[in-house]
Amino acid sequence: MRYLLIVLFLGFSLSISAQEKDPIDSEQAKQIKQTISIFFEGLQSADTLKIKTVCHEEMKLQSIMEKNSIGTLSFETNEKFYKSIASLPKNLKIEERILNYNIQVDGSMANVWTPYEFYVNDKLSHFGTNSFTLLLENNIWKIVHIIDTRRKK
Repeated sequence: MRYLLIVLFLGFSLSISAQEKDPIDSEQAKQIKQTISIFFEGLQSADTLKIKTVCHEEMKLQSIMEKNSIGTLSFETNEKFYKSIASLPKNLKIEERILNYNIQVDGSMANVWTPYEFYVNDKLSHFGTNSFTLLLENNIWKIVHIIDTRRKK
């Protein structure tokens, strides 16, 4: 019993210690989340000008489509991406629900891992995980790369 209490105490202590050593400044994390939120607000409202405010002009877009545990990589140009967003029908409702943020920062680079669910007209279309790479440029976080997985249930 004494051994069990010592093990539990050590585990609890290590857990608290790990939580206190979060290397990400909370203001930095807030700014990074805000960049991603603006991106999705623009996506949902088909506002490419809004999206462009948080995207680097050299942004790269990739997707991994998964079917039967086999992934296929696709690329999309910025021009094609912005054109497809601008041409969404006004009566089409799209919503990407971010389930969690895992943010890592090293100087002026950040990586954000965000599991998501994507809805079209309130029906689940697909789900997966986004991986964003951001650059801190002139004190503004800009998205330079997005790669996501896409799976259907």
